[in-house]
Amino acid sequence: MASFSYNFEDLNITYEWNQTHYVVDPTTLSCEITPPAPTAALTLCVILIAIFLLAIPGNLLVGWVIGTSRQALTPSDVYLFHLTIADGLMALTIPFWAVALIKGWIFGDFMCKLLSLVTEANFYTSILFLACISIDRYLVIVHASESLRSRQRMCSRLLCAAVWALGWALALPALFNDAIKVLKSDSDSELNSRISCSETFDIGSASSWRIATRGFRHIFGFLLPLLVMAICYSVAIERLLSTRSFKKHRAMKVIMAVVIAFLLCWTPYHITMMVDTVQRADLVPFSCALKRSVNLALVITNSLALFHSCINPVLYAFVGEKFRNKMTQVVQRKARQERMSGSKFSRSTSNTSEGNGALL
Repeated sequence: MASFSYNFEDLNITYEWNQTHYVVDPTTLSCEITPPAPTAALTLCVILIAIFLLAIPGNLLVGWVIGTSRQALTPSDVYLFHLTIADGLMALTIPFWAVALIKGWIFGDFMCKLLSLVTEANFYTSILFLACISIDRYLVIVHASESLRSRQRMCSRLLCAAVWALGWALALPALFNDAIKVLKSDSDSELNSRISCSETFDIGSASSWRIATRGFRHIFGFLLPLLVMAICYSVAIERLLSTRSFKKHRAMKVIMAVVIAFLLCWTPYHITMMVDTVQRADLVPFSCALKRSVNLALVITNSLALFHSCINPVLYAFVGEKFRNKMTQVVQRKARQERMSGSKFSRSTSNTSEGNGALL
C-alpha cells in the first residue's frame, strides 16, 4: 500500500501569481489505519499459532502415509499429496504473520517479498488442487472406466506440474509487497511509526494494478475452483443418490463436508476483499470508519482462511475410510519391521551374551 503522508503545508505556499490559499478538506486526507488492539492482536496471534501447530503435523502425517503406501497411487492420492505440500508451505509462513500482528513487520524487505510470494502461491495451488480432486471424484463416480483411470494416472503428474506453475505465476504480483513505515499519527517520530508488509504498486496506476491482481485472485483463487467443485460434486451426489451403495453414501458425506468447509473458510475472506476493492476504487462514498472496519475484517477473515490449511487433512484423510485403512496398514507394517529388527537385535545380543558368558 502506497504511503500518502504528504507534507500538506506545501499546498498553502503563496506564489507571486497566485494569492489563493489552499484549504485542505479533512475528508480527503488519508485515513489512519491503526493496528488491532493489543488484546485482539494477541488473540489472533494465539489462533494463528494454534493453526500452525495443527497444520504442520496433520499435513506431515497425510504426506507420510501417502508417500509410504505400497499400493499404486490414484490421481486423488497424487493431488492430495501435493495439497499437503501446499498447505504445509503456507502453514510455515504463519508464525511470521503472527509476530507481525504484535511487533509489526520486523523481518525486512526481502522476507516480506519472499513470504508474501510463498503465501500467495500456495493460496492458489491449494485451492486448485481441491478442484483437481473434485474433478477426479466426478470421473471416478460418474465415468468409471479402467482405461480412463489409467489415462488419469498418466495425466495427474503433468496436471500437478501445471497447477504449481500456474499458482506461482499468479502469485508474482506479491513481489510488489514491501516493508514500509506507516505513521501511527501525524508525528514523524520514529516511536510513532510501525513497519508493515503490504502492497506498494509503484508502477502505473495503483488502483488499476490492485483491481487486476485482486480480480485474478477472486476468479482463479475462489470463483472458478468453486464453480468446478459445485458442478463436479453436484453431479457426483446426484449419481450417488441414485444408488443404494453404503460406501457411496458414505463418500457423499465426505463430499458435503469438503464443500461446506471450503465455503466457511474462504467465503468471508473473499467477500471482505471485494468490499475493500470496491472502497479503494471509490465506487462507494468514503468512510474512515468503514475503512477501519474492513481492514480489521481482512485480518480476521484471513486467519479463518488459513484455518483451511489444517482442516484439509481431517476432511480428506481422517473422515475417509480409505485413508484410515492406508494409515493402519502403514503403522502395522512399521510395527512389524520394528519387531523384526528388535528380534534380530535380541538374538544377536543373546548370542553375544552366551559367548561372553563362557569367558566369565
